[in-house]
Amino acid sequence: MATKTKLPAPTPMAGLKQPVDWMFAYKFNDGSFPGWDDGETPKYGTPGIFGGTTDDYPEGLSQQYVFATSDNPTLVKGKGPIGATFTDPLGATFAQVYNCPGYYYVLWNDQFYGNPIDTKGAPAGHSKGMAAWNDDGEGFVLQVSTPSWPASGCHTFSRNSKKTIDAVKNKVKVKGKLVELDYNTLGCIDDDDVEVAQHFFCLKLTKADLANVLKGLINANVVTDTSQEAICNNGGPADIQSLVKQMGKESKSKTIFSATLSSGVQIISKPSSLPVPPWQMISAQLEGLSLRVVSWWATPKIYSTKAGELPGCWAAGLGTPGDVDIALTGSWAGVTIDLLGDNAKNSNHAKIGISKDTAKPICIFGDENQQGAIRPKADSATQTCSSSQNGRGGTFYVLKNASLFKSLTKLFAGRTAGIDGDSTDLTGIEKSAKASTVAKAGAKKVASKPKAVAKPTKKSAPKKVIAKKAAPKKVTPKKVAPKKAAPKKAAKKKA
Repeated sequence: MATKTKLPAPTPMAGLKQPVDWMFAYKFNDGSFPGWDDGETPKYGTPGIFGGTTDDYPEGLSQQYVFATSDNPTLVKGKGPIGATFTDPLGATFAQVYNCPGYYYVLWNDQFYGNPIDTKGAPAGHSKGMAAWNDDGEGFVLQVSTPSWPASGCHTFSRNSKKTIDAVKNKVKVKGKLVELDYNTLGCIDDDDVEVAQHFFCLKLTKADLANVLKGLINANVVTDTSQEAICNNGGPADIQSLVKQMGKESKSKTIFSATLSSGVQIISKPSSLPVPPWQMISAQLEGLSLRVVSWWATPKIYSTKAGELPGCWAAGLGTPGDVDIALTGSWAGVTIDLLGDNAKNSNHAKIGISKDTAKPICIFGDENQQGAIRPKADSATQTCSSSQNGRGGTFYVLKNASLFKSLTKLFAGRTAGIDGDSTDLTGIEKSAKASTVAKAGAKKVASKPKAVAKPTKKSAPKKVIAKKAAPKKVTPKKVAPKKAAPKKAAKKKA
């Protein structure tokens, strides 16, 4: 009988065969850096390295990115489309597990859209990512903000494996209806999760680190199904296997889980049953550290808050938060990056916190948006403290690195949302958005050219229309013939 070859620990990668201790990447949105390098248009129909073919997303896409690693912690512009080559940091990291059967893994995502498991809302955790390890329990955790990716940890198992494949090319039959197959290459999957900005953070783990990460994921109520081969291949040390088996089961925990890993990175896990604003909680857990937060900032919005003020939705023993500022714009190479939350090409779905104190160069990569309630009825007469992200779980990785901190501070320097609904500090972008998006801020409608929107399907929510920036003088809207929707895929609503 052949002896099983012991696999080395999978690690974060800076590129092909370039292992590092950690890797961070920020993928731009279509509104700032469209397409691939220098705005190149993807060649539609080209086979993806993890399955599928490059898609024609009618609402736009961007796979341009900046990244940093433990070896080179200052952000630099990446080459090629992220997550779609064997040489980009994300593609190289994922490939070593996906293309090498034998590693153990577990994937979680609250927005799989039925491929391979259903999407779930509260109280499920608003968390996305994967962990991979070898027989010794050594490996990495990859936190992502992308809905529907990754959704299979090994090419042996299709994310559509529980469905009956139909004779029609690239279709499967589900409950008698044909739906498109889903794949695992960014830019080649059913959900257009490359239209808006996203982030990726990968961290090297020892066995003890992996155990702590799994405990945090269990506490955060992450969405997974350990019976599905595509998203779980359990194995390795017995204690690791036992923890994996607890994932995907609803936790009633009301206690924050925190641990410092061997790398010095701290993991903080918010449980769903602790109904408090996520980033105020993180600030308080870091001894009142003032933060600038980049997230999917959309209704119900939590506005910027000042240090020393306890939210009305709070819990005993959490401490007191510092400033929590909501970033609305950033920039790279002289190009402004809009950071609002909406299904539009100028939106941001990454979740990043940056210290405002230069003496404490701390960067935080999280799962949760700054949406919910700072106090009951803050957004509506019926709003409770469990509103939106307050009532969901998530994990946060706290990394102290001066060079990355400096880069992220520069990348996300820009305009800031006002304090608790005060519109005076809001940006021109926010003021020119449609009233339905910024009614609470008291913004006025600005005439703009309407945007053609693909017809929604059962899987896709209709997109909100975001008005363009107001011109210096009054603009009369023009009548525009509606654009014919592409027969391909409509973007699903982000959360």
